[in-house]
Amino acid sequence: MNTDLLSLFDCDEHTLTKTVAEALKGSDDGELYIEHAQAESLSFDNGRLKGGSFNTDQGFGLRAVAGEAVGYAHSGELSQSALSRAADAVGAVTHGHSGSYASAPQRTNAKLYGDGNPIGSPSFEEKVALLSDIDAYLRAKDSKVRQVSASIAASWQVVEILRADGHRVRDVRPMTRLNISVITGQGDRQETGSFGFGGRMGFDDFLNTESWKAGADDALRQSLINLEAIEAPAGTMDIVLGNGWPGVMLHEAVGHGLEGDFNRKRTSAFAGLMGEMVASPGVTVVDDGTINDRRGSLTVDDEGTPSGYNVLIENGRLVGYMQDRQNARLMGMKPTGNGRRQGYAHQPMPRMTNTYMLSGDKTPEEIIASVKKGIYAVSFGGGQVDITSGKFVFGCTEAYMIENGKLGAPVKGAMLIGNGPEAMKRVSMTGNDMKLDTGIGNCGKAGQWVPVGVGQPHLRMDQVTVGGTKT
Repeated sequence: MNTDLLSLFDCDEHTLTKTVAEALKGSDDGELYIEHAQAESLSFDNGRLKGGSFNTDQGFGLRAVAGEAVGYAHSGELSQSALSRAADAVGAVTHGHSGSYASAPQRTNAKLYGDGNPIGSPSFEEKVALLSDIDAYLRAKDSKVRQVSASIAASWQVVEILRADGHRVRDVRPMTRLNISVITGQGDRQETGSFGFGGRMGFDDFLNTESWKAGADDALRQSLINLEAIEAPAGTMDIVLGNGWPGVMLHEAVGHGLEGDFNRKRTSAFAGLMGEMVASPGVTVVDDGTINDRRGSLTVDDEGTPSGYNVLIENGRLVGYMQDRQNARLMGMKPTGNGRRQGYAHQPMPRMTNTYMLSGDKTPEEIIASVKKGIYAVSFGGGQVDITSGKFVFGCTEAYMIENGKLGAPVKGAMLIGNGPEAMKRVSMTGNDMKLDTGIGNCGKAGQWVPVGVGQPHLRMDQVTVGGTKT
Protein backbone atom coordinates (compact mmCIF):
# COMPACT_ATOMS: atom_id res chain seq x y z
CA MET A 1 0.00 0.00 0.00
CA ASN A 2 0.95 3.67 -0.21
CA THR A 3 2.40 4.38 3.24
CA ASP A 4 1.98 8.17 2.90
CA LEU A 5 -1.06 8.29 5.17
CA LEU A 6 -1.81 11.97 4.61
CA SER A 7 -2.48 11.15 0.98
CA LEU A 8 -5.34 8.84 2.03
CA PHE A 9 -7.44 11.85 3.05
CA ASP A 10 -9.69 13.42 0.42
CA CYS A 11 -7.89 16.77 0.75
CA ASP A 12 -4.32 18.07 0.44
CA GLU A 13 -1.71 18.39 3.17
CA HIS A 14 -2.11 22.18 3.33
CA THR A 15 -5.81 21.82 4.16
CA LEU A 16 -5.07 19.16 6.78
CA THR A 17 -2.40 21.30 8.42
CA LYS A 18 -4.70 24.33 8.46
CA THR A 19 -7.55 22.32 10.02
CA VAL A 20 -5.25 20.93 12.71
CA ALA A 21 -3.78 24.36 13.45
CA GLU A 22 -7.24 25.90 13.84
CA ALA A 23 -8.43 23.05 16.05
CA LEU A 24 -5.44 23.42 18.35
CA LYS A 25 -5.42 27.22 18.50
CA GLY A 26 -5.00 28.30 22.12
CA SER A 27 -3.96 24.79 23.24
CA ASP A 28 -0.80 23.81 25.09
CA ASP A 29 -0.18 20.78 22.90
CA GLY A 30 -1.81 18.22 20.63
CA GLU A 31 -1.52 16.49 17.28
CA LEU A 32 -3.22 14.61 14.51
CA TYR A 33 -2.27 10.94 14.81
CA ILE A 34 -2.92 8.77 11.72
CA GLU A 35 -2.49 5.02 11.65
CA HIS A 36 -2.69 2.10 9.24
CA ALA A 37 -2.26 -1.30 10.89
CA GLN A 38 -2.28 -4.91 9.71
CA ALA A 39 -2.15 -7.98 11.95
CA GLU A 40 -2.08 -11.72 11.33
CA SER A 41 -2.07 -14.67 13.71
CA LEU A 42 -2.16 -18.46 13.31
CA SER A 43 -2.58 -21.01 16.09
CA PHE A 44 -1.84 -24.74 15.95
CA ASP A 45 -3.10 -27.13 18.60
CA ASN A 46 -3.36 -30.90 18.96
CA GLY A 47 -1.87 -31.58 15.56
CA ARG A 48 -4.03 -29.27 13.49
CA LEU A 49 -4.52 -25.63 12.59
CA LYS A 50 -7.10 -24.37 15.08
CA GLY A 51 -7.38 -20.67 14.28
CA GLY A 52 -6.27 -17.88 12.04
CA SER A 53 -7.03 -14.21 11.66
CA PHE A 54 -6.07 -11.23 9.55
CA ASN A 55 -7.12 -7.68 10.36
CA THR A 56 -6.61 -4.32 8.72
CA ASP A 57 -7.53 -1.08 10.43
CA GLN A 58 -6.86 2.58 9.82
CA GLY A 59 -8.03 5.89 11.17
CA PHE A 60 -7.00 9.05 12.95
CA GLY A 61 -7.11 10.59 16.41
CA LEU A 62 -7.08 14.35 17.02
CA ARG A 63 -5.99 15.59 20.43
CA ALA A 64 -6.02 19.03 22.02
CA VAL A 65 -4.38 19.60 25.41
CA ALA A 66 -5.22 22.58 27.64
CA GLY A 67 -3.63 22.42 31.07
CA GLU A 68 -4.77 19.18 32.65
CA ALA A 69 -7.74 18.86 30.28
CA VAL A 70 -7.61 16.79 27.10
CA GLY A 71 -10.03 16.79 24.19
CA TYR A 72 -9.82 13.69 22.01
CA ALA A 73 -11.82 12.55 18.99
CA HIS A 74 -11.12 9.72 16.57
CA SER A 75 -12.56 8.19 13.43
CA GLY A 76 -11.97 5.26 11.12
CA GLU A 77 -12.88 7.52 8.18
CA LEU A 78 -9.94 9.41 6.66
CA SER A 79 -11.79 12.41 5.26
CA GLN A 80 -11.87 16.17 5.62
CA SER A 81 -15.44 16.06 6.93
CA ALA A 82 -14.55 13.54 9.66
CA LEU A 83 -11.52 15.64 10.63
CA SER A 84 -13.65 18.79 10.79
CA ARG A 85 -16.13 17.06 13.11
CA ALA A 86 -13.25 15.95 15.31
CA ALA A 87 -11.85 19.49 15.32
CA ASP A 88 -15.18 20.85 16.52
CA ALA A 89 -15.27 18.28 19.32
CA VAL A 90 -11.76 18.87 20.68
CA GLY A 91 -12.14 22.64 20.31
CA ALA A 92 -14.39 22.70 23.36
CA VAL A 93 -11.35 22.02 25.54
CA THR A 94 -9.37 25.00 24.23
CA HIS A 95 -12.31 27.44 24.31
CA GLY A 96 -11.22 30.41 26.42
CA HIS A 97 -7.77 28.87 27.00
CA SER A 98 -4.77 30.96 26.02
CA GLY A 99 -2.05 28.36 25.99
CA SER A 100 1.21 28.68 24.14
CA TYR A 101 1.53 25.75 21.77
CA ALA A 102 4.50 23.59 22.76
CA SER A 103 7.57 23.45 20.54
CA ALA A 104 7.95 20.48 18.23
CA PRO A 105 9.87 17.43 19.42
CA GLN A 106 13.47 17.27 18.30
CA ARG A 107 14.07 15.44 15.07
CA THR A 108 16.01 12.20 14.97
CA ASN A 109 17.79 10.25 12.27
CA ALA A 110 18.13 7.10 14.37
CA LYS A 111 16.01 4.31 12.92
CA LEU A 112 15.77 1.24 15.12
CA TYR A 113 14.05 -1.26 12.82
CA GLY A 114 13.24 -1.86 9.16
CA ASP A 115 10.15 -0.93 7.15
CA GLY A 116 9.39 -4.38 5.75
CA ASN A 117 5.97 -5.92 6.26
CA PRO A 118 6.52 -9.37 7.87
CA ILE A 119 2.99 -10.60 7.17
CA GLY A 120 3.62 -11.62 3.57
CA SER A 121 6.82 -13.61 4.12
CA PRO A 122 6.98 -16.50 4.70
CA SER A 123 3.74 -17.50 3.01
CA PHE A 124 0.64 -18.78 4.79
CA GLU A 125 1.46 -22.34 3.71
CA GLU A 126 5.05 -22.05 5.00
CA LYS A 127 3.85 -20.73 8.37
CA VAL A 128 1.39 -23.59 8.78
CA ALA A 129 4.13 -26.07 7.85
CA LEU A 130 6.41 -24.51 10.48
CA LEU A 131 3.79 -24.89 13.21
CA SER A 132 3.20 -28.48 12.13
CA ASP A 133 6.96 -29.15 12.29
CA ILE A 134 7.11 -27.80 15.84
CA ASP A 135 4.23 -30.07 16.87
CA ALA A 136 5.82 -33.14 15.29
CA TYR A 137 9.27 -32.35 16.69
CA LEU A 138 8.05 -32.13 20.28
CA ARG A 139 5.83 -35.20 20.09
CA ALA A 140 8.77 -37.23 18.79
CA LYS A 141 11.10 -35.79 21.41
CA ASP A 142 9.52 -37.34 24.51
CA SER A 143 6.79 -39.89 25.12
CA LYS A 144 5.44 -37.81 28.03
CA VAL A 145 4.27 -35.06 25.65
CA ARG A 146 0.47 -34.97 25.66
CA GLN A 147 -0.31 -31.67 23.98
CA VAL A 148 1.54 -29.10 21.90
CA SER A 149 0.28 -25.62 21.14
CA ALA A 150 2.12 -23.17 18.92
CA SER A 151 1.19 -19.80 17.53
CA ILE A 152 2.74 -17.29 15.20
CA ALA A 153 1.81 -13.63 14.94
CA ALA A 154 2.90 -10.62 12.92
CA SER A 155 1.86 -7.01 12.67
CA TRP A 156 2.78 -3.98 10.60
CA GLN A 157 1.89 -0.50 11.77
CA VAL A 158 2.40 2.75 9.85
CA VAL A 159 2.06 5.94 11.89
CA GLU A 160 2.12 9.60 10.87
CA ILE A 161 1.91 12.48 13.33
CA LEU A 162 1.06 16.00 12.20
CA ARG A 163 1.33 18.89 14.62
CA ALA A 164 -0.22 22.35 14.44
CA ASP A 165 3.17 23.91 13.65
CA GLY A 166 3.52 21.70 10.57
CA HIS A 167 6.02 19.33 12.19
CA ARG A 168 5.45 15.89 10.68
CA VAL A 169 6.79 12.52 11.83
CA ARG A 170 6.43 9.10 10.22
CA ASP A 171 7.28 5.69 11.62
CA VAL A 172 6.82 2.17 10.23
CA ARG A 173 6.75 -0.53 12.92
CA PRO A 174 7.01 -4.26 12.17
CA MET A 175 6.52 -6.97 14.83
CA THR A 176 6.78 -10.76 14.88
CA ARG A 177 6.37 -13.39 17.58
CA LEU A 178 6.37 -17.18 18.04
CA ASN A 179 4.95 -18.93 21.11
CA ILE A 180 5.26 -22.63 22.03
CA SER A 181 3.48 -24.40 24.89
CA VAL A 182 3.91 -28.05 25.89
CA ILE A 183 1.90 -30.20 28.30
CA THR A 184 3.59 -33.35 29.56
CA GLY A 185 2.01 -35.98 31.75
CA GLN A 186 2.77 -38.96 33.89
CA GLY A 187 -0.15 -40.87 35.29
CA ASP A 188 -2.80 -38.44 36.49
CA ARG A 189 -0.38 -35.51 36.72
CA GLN A 190 0.11 -32.95 33.96
CA GLU A 191 2.35 -29.87 33.83
CA THR A 192 3.01 -27.09 31.35
CA GLY A 193 6.11 -25.45 29.93
CA SER A 194 6.30 -22.55 27.51
CA PHE A 195 8.69 -20.41 25.50
CA GLY A 196 8.24 -17.43 23.21
CA PHE A 197 10.39 -15.00 21.27
CA GLY A 198 10.03 -12.13 18.83
CA GLY A 199 10.82 -8.52 18.08
CA ARG A 200 10.55 -5.70 15.57
CA MET A 201 11.91 -7.70 12.67
CA GLY A 202 10.90 -9.99 9.86
CA PHE A 203 10.47 -13.71 10.39
CA ASP A 204 13.56 -14.45 8.34
CA ASP A 205 15.66 -12.61 10.93
CA PHE A 206 14.99 -15.07 13.74
CA LEU A 207 12.65 -17.88 12.68
CA ASN A 208 15.15 -20.49 11.50
CA THR A 209 15.20 -24.16 12.43
CA GLU A 210 17.95 -23.71 15.03
CA SER A 211 15.99 -20.93 16.78
CA TRP A 212 12.61 -22.63 16.98
CA LYS A 213 14.10 -25.96 18.03
CA ALA A 214 15.96 -24.25 20.87
CA GLY A 215 12.67 -22.63 21.94
CA ALA A 216 10.77 -25.91 21.70
CA ASP A 217 13.45 -27.70 23.71
CA ASP A 218 13.24 -25.07 26.45
CA ALA A 219 9.44 -25.33 26.67
CA LEU A 220 9.74 -29.13 26.96
CA ARG A 221 12.51 -28.85 29.55
CA GLN A 222 10.38 -26.57 31.73
CA SER A 223 7.36 -28.85 31.45
CA LEU A 224 9.35 -31.96 32.42
CA ILE A 225 10.94 -30.15 35.37
CA ASN A 226 7.52 -29.06 36.60
CA LEU A 227 6.35 -32.66 36.30
CA GLU A 228 8.89 -33.53 38.99
CA ALA A 229 8.29 -30.44 41.15
CA ILE A 230 7.31 -30.70 44.79
CA GLU A 231 4.91 -28.38 46.60
CA ALA A 232 6.50 -25.02 47.43
CA PRO A 233 6.93 -24.13 51.10
CA ALA A 234 5.46 -20.94 52.53
CA GLY A 235 7.23 -18.43 54.73
CA THR A 236 9.74 -15.60 54.73
CA MET A 237 13.01 -16.50 53.07
CA ASP A 238 15.80 -15.27 50.82
CA ILE A 239 15.14 -15.57 47.11
CA VAL A 240 17.26 -15.48 43.98
CA LEU A 241 15.70 -14.18 40.77
CA GLY A 242 17.02 -15.41 37.44
CA ASN A 243 18.08 -13.03 34.69
CA GLY A 244 15.97 -11.99 31.70
CA TRP A 245 12.20 -12.54 31.90
CA PRO A 246 12.03 -12.31 35.74
CA GLY A 247 12.51 -8.59 35.08
CA VAL A 248 8.73 -8.59 34.58
CA MET A 249 8.47 -8.26 38.36
CA LEU A 250 10.63 -5.13 38.18
CA HIS A 251 8.43 -3.85 35.35
CA GLU A 252 5.23 -4.30 37.33
CA ALA A 253 6.31 -3.61 40.90
CA VAL A 254 8.58 -0.65 40.15
CA GLY A 255 8.24 0.46 36.52
CA HIS A 256 4.57 1.45 36.59
CA GLY A 257 5.16 3.40 39.76
CA LEU A 258 7.74 5.53 37.93
CA GLU A 259 5.40 6.64 35.13
CA GLY A 260 4.82 10.39 35.17
CA ASP A 261 1.04 10.52 35.43
CA PHE A 262 0.91 8.42 38.60
CA ASN A 263 3.53 10.66 40.22
CA ARG A 264 1.96 13.93 39.11
CA LYS A 265 -1.34 12.81 40.61
CA ARG A 266 0.55 11.44 43.64
CA THR A 267 -1.08 8.02 43.33
CA SER A 268 2.25 6.19 43.06
CA ALA A 269 4.14 4.67 45.97
CA PHE A 270 7.15 6.63 44.59
CA ALA A 271 5.40 10.04 44.54
CA GLY A 272 7.43 12.79 46.20
CA LEU A 273 10.55 10.64 46.53
CA MET A 274 12.68 12.23 43.79
CA GLY A 275 16.27 12.27 44.97
CA GLU A 276 15.58 9.79 47.78
CA MET A 277 16.99 6.28 48.19
CA VAL A 278 14.26 3.92 46.95
CA ALA A 279 16.44 0.85 46.37
CA SER A 280 19.62 -0.71 47.65
CA PRO A 281 22.95 0.90 46.70
CA GLY A 282 24.15 -0.61 43.43
CA VAL A 283 20.65 -0.92 41.96
CA THR A 284 20.29 1.05 38.71
CA VAL A 285 17.09 0.81 36.66
CA VAL A 286 16.64 2.29 33.18
CA ASP A 287 13.95 2.50 30.54
CA ASP A 288 15.56 2.26 27.12
CA GLY A 289 13.53 2.56 23.93
CA THR A 290 16.60 2.85 21.69
CA ILE A 291 17.69 -0.81 21.31
CA ASN A 292 17.62 -2.03 17.72
CA ASP A 293 14.85 -4.48 16.80
CA ARG A 294 13.58 -4.96 20.36
CA ARG A 295 9.90 -5.50 21.05
CA GLY A 296 9.57 -2.43 23.27
CA SER A 297 11.70 -0.08 21.17
CA LEU A 298 10.39 2.95 19.28
CA THR A 299 12.14 5.21 16.83
CA VAL A 300 9.67 7.88 17.98
CA ASP A 301 6.87 7.61 20.51
CA ASP A 302 3.21 8.23 19.68
CA GLU A 303 3.57 11.98 20.17
CA GLY A 304 6.52 12.21 17.79
CA THR A 305 9.22 12.46 20.48
CA PRO A 306 12.33 10.32 19.88
CA SER A 307 12.60 7.50 22.40
CA GLY A 308 15.50 7.66 24.84
CA TYR A 309 17.76 5.94 27.32
CA ASN A 310 16.25 7.16 30.58
CA VAL A 311 17.83 6.44 33.96
CA LEU A 312 15.08 6.04 36.58
CA ILE A 313 16.94 4.75 39.63
CA GLU A 314 20.68 5.32 39.88
CA ASN A 315 22.71 3.50 42.52
CA GLY A 316 19.54 3.16 44.58
CA ARG A 317 18.43 6.80 44.25
CA LEU A 318 15.30 7.91 42.37
CA VAL A 319 16.46 10.26 39.61
CA GLY A 320 13.80 10.21 36.89
CA TYR A 321 10.30 9.41 35.71
CA MET A 322 8.99 8.25 32.34
CA GLN A 323 7.11 11.13 30.75
CA ASP A 324 4.79 11.98 27.92
CA ARG A 325 4.52 15.61 26.84
CA GLN A 326 1.54 16.65 28.94
CA ASN A 327 2.72 15.26 32.26
CA ALA A 328 6.27 16.48 31.64
CA ARG A 329 5.00 20.02 31.08
CA LEU A 330 2.77 19.99 34.16
CA MET A 331 5.63 18.67 36.30
CA GLY A 332 8.21 21.08 34.91
CA MET A 333 10.23 18.26 33.36
CA LYS A 334 11.26 17.18 29.87
CA PRO A 335 9.38 14.54 27.84
CA THR A 336 11.34 11.30 27.71
CA GLY A 337 9.86 9.64 24.61
CA ASN A 338 7.42 7.50 26.64
CA GLY A 339 4.12 8.85 25.27
CA ARG A 340 2.46 5.69 23.94
CA ARG A 341 -0.98 4.56 22.81
CA GLN A 342 -2.49 1.29 21.62
CA GLY A 343 -3.85 2.82 18.44
CA TYR A 344 -5.59 5.79 16.87
CA ALA A 345 -8.69 5.35 19.05
CA HIS A 346 -6.66 5.91 22.23
CA GLN A 347 -4.98 8.87 23.90
CA PRO A 348 -1.24 8.71 24.65
CA MET A 349 -0.02 8.33 28.23
CA PRO A 350 3.33 7.62 29.92
CA ARG A 351 4.27 3.99 29.24
CA MET A 352 7.39 1.86 29.49
CA THR A 353 9.47 0.67 26.52
CA ASN A 354 12.31 -1.72 27.53
CA THR A 355 12.74 -1.49 31.31
CA TYR A 356 15.62 -3.28 32.97
CA MET A 357 18.16 -3.29 35.79
CA LEU A 358 21.85 -2.91 34.98
CA SER A 359 24.43 -5.55 35.90
CA GLY A 360 26.36 -5.63 39.15
CA ASP A 361 29.55 -7.47 40.02
CA LYS A 362 28.48 -10.90 41.33
CA THR A 363 28.33 -14.15 39.41
CA PRO A 364 25.11 -16.19 39.48
CA GLU A 365 27.04 -18.97 41.21
CA GLU A 366 28.15 -16.61 44.00
CA ILE A 367 24.61 -15.41 44.53
CA ILE A 368 23.10 -18.90 44.78
CA ALA A 369 25.95 -20.11 47.02
CA SER A 370 25.24 -17.26 49.47
CA VAL A 371 21.71 -18.51 50.29
CA LYS A 372 21.34 -21.01 53.11
CA LYS A 373 17.66 -21.72 52.49
CA GLY A 374 15.46 -20.07 49.91
CA ILE A 375 13.86 -20.11 46.48
CA TYR A 376 15.47 -19.69 43.05
CA ALA A 377 12.83 -18.20 40.72
CA VAL A 378 13.76 -18.74 37.08
CA SER A 379 10.52 -17.71 35.37
CA PHE A 380 7.27 -15.97 36.22
CA GLY A 381 3.71 -16.26 35.00
CA GLY A 382 0.94 -13.88 35.99
CA GLY A 383 1.09 -11.24 38.68
CA GLN A 384 -0.89 -8.44 40.26
CA VAL A 385 0.31 -5.01 41.41
CA ASP A 386 -1.37 -2.11 43.21
CA ILE A 387 0.30 1.07 41.94
CA THR A 388 -0.74 3.21 44.91
CA SER A 389 0.57 0.91 47.62
CA GLY A 390 3.23 -0.84 45.54
CA LYS A 391 2.05 -4.26 46.76
CA PHE A 392 2.58 -7.16 44.34
CA VAL A 393 1.96 -10.90 43.99
CA PHE A 394 3.76 -12.98 41.35
CA GLY A 395 3.48 -16.68 40.54
CA CYS A 396 6.60 -18.67 39.59
CA THR A 397 6.33 -20.98 36.58
CA GLU A 398 9.81 -22.45 37.17
CA ALA A 399 11.49 -22.39 40.56
CA TYR A 400 13.82 -24.47 42.74
CA MET A 401 14.68 -24.83 46.40
CA ILE A 402 18.07 -23.55 47.52
CA GLU A 403 19.57 -25.43 50.46
CA ASN A 404 23.00 -24.70 51.88
CA GLY A 405 24.01 -22.75 48.77
CA LYS A 406 23.05 -25.48 46.31
CA LEU A 407 20.06 -25.90 44.00
CA GLY A 408 17.61 -28.51 45.22
CA ALA A 409 14.29 -29.89 44.02
CA PRO A 410 12.05 -27.96 41.63
CA VAL A 411 8.97 -26.51 43.31
CA LYS A 412 5.49 -25.60 42.08
CA GLY A 413 2.96 -23.13 43.38
CA ALA A 414 5.46 -20.57 44.72
CA MET A 415 4.10 -17.01 44.95
CA LEU A 416 6.33 -14.01 45.69
CA ILE A 417 4.54 -11.38 47.77
CA GLY A 418 5.82 -7.93 48.65
CA ASN A 419 5.93 -4.19 48.11
CA GLY A 420 7.81 -2.72 45.13
CA PRO A 421 9.82 0.05 46.84
CA GLU A 422 10.47 -2.15 49.87
CA ALA A 423 11.52 -5.10 47.72
CA MET A 424 14.09 -2.97 45.90
CA LYS A 425 15.70 -2.19 49.25
CA ARG A 426 15.99 -5.92 49.92
CA VAL A 427 18.31 -6.47 46.94
CA SER A 428 21.59 -7.52 48.55
CA MET A 429 23.49 -8.95 45.56
CA THR A 430 23.33 -8.01 41.87
CA GLY A 431 24.62 -10.31 39.16
CA ASN A 432 26.99 -9.48 36.32
CA ASP A 433 24.78 -11.11 33.68
CA MET A 434 22.00 -8.68 32.72
CA LYS A 435 19.83 -10.17 29.98
CA LEU A 436 16.73 -8.91 28.22
CA ASP A 437 13.70 -11.12 27.78
CA THR A 438 13.18 -12.99 24.53
CA GLY A 439 10.62 -10.55 23.13
CA ILE A 440 7.21 -11.59 24.47
CA GLY A 441 6.09 -8.77 26.76
CA ASN A 442 2.74 -6.97 26.63
CA CYS A 443 1.79 -4.27 29.10
CA GLY A 444 -1.71 -3.22 30.08
CA LYS A 445 -2.69 0.16 31.49
CA ALA A 446 -6.06 1.92 31.53
CA GLY A 447 -7.43 -0.59 29.01
CA GLN A 448 -4.60 -0.09 26.52
CA TRP A 449 -2.04 -2.76 25.56
CA VAL A 450 1.41 -2.02 24.12
CA PRO A 451 4.47 -4.23 23.48
CA VAL A 452 7.31 -3.89 25.99
CA GLY A 453 10.63 -5.45 26.95
CA VAL A 454 11.98 -6.36 30.39
CA GLY A 455 15.30 -7.54 31.76
CA GLN A 456 17.64 -7.86 34.70
CA PRO A 457 20.68 -9.78 35.97
CA HIS A 458 20.49 -12.45 38.65
CA LEU A 459 19.46 -10.89 41.98
CA ARG A 460 19.40 -11.89 45.60
CA MET A 461 16.54 -10.39 47.64
CA ASP A 462 16.57 -10.92 51.39
CA GLN A 463 13.63 -12.06 53.46
CA VAL A 464 10.79 -11.99 50.93
CA THR A 465 7.37 -13.45 51.72
CA VAL A 466 6.76 -16.64 49.74
CA GLY A 467 3.29 -18.07 49.43
CA GLY A 468 3.41 -21.82 48.94
CA THR A 469 1.08 -24.82 48.65
CA LYS A 470 2.91 -27.19 51.00
CA THR A 471 0.89 -27.99 54.09
